[in-house]
Amino acid sequence: MESLELANQIVDIIDDRQGEDILILDLQEVTTFTDYFVICTTGSKRQLSALENAISEALKQGDTPRYALSVEGDPDSGWILMDYNSVVVHLFSEDVRDYYRLEEFWKDARVVARIQ
Repeated sequence: MESLELANQIVDIIDDRQGEDILILDLQEVTTFTDYFVICTTGSKRQLSALENAISEALKQGDTPRYALSVEGDPDSGWILMDYNSVVVHLFSEDVRDYYRLEEFWKDARVVARIQ
């Protein structure tokens, strides 16, 4: 599975579970550590946890199982980062996303998709 396909699969999982303000950033021309960021906002700690579990479980299924290289953060922190090597997923609470403003930090990255 290519990086963009993986990013789109993750977006579908997030969208199905009411993640908000979903964004795919193409970082291939900006950095070498990953190809894409998937960023989204959640409405609660419970939803943060549910999205992490849904992504993890869905990607373990199928012809090419995917496992996160690492998962950082927890619902109490308001930010969970899931590293799938070529795709890094950022699940945020609204206030933490507003605070860190990753979109502004990575403003040179191309926006592939945005679902609001």
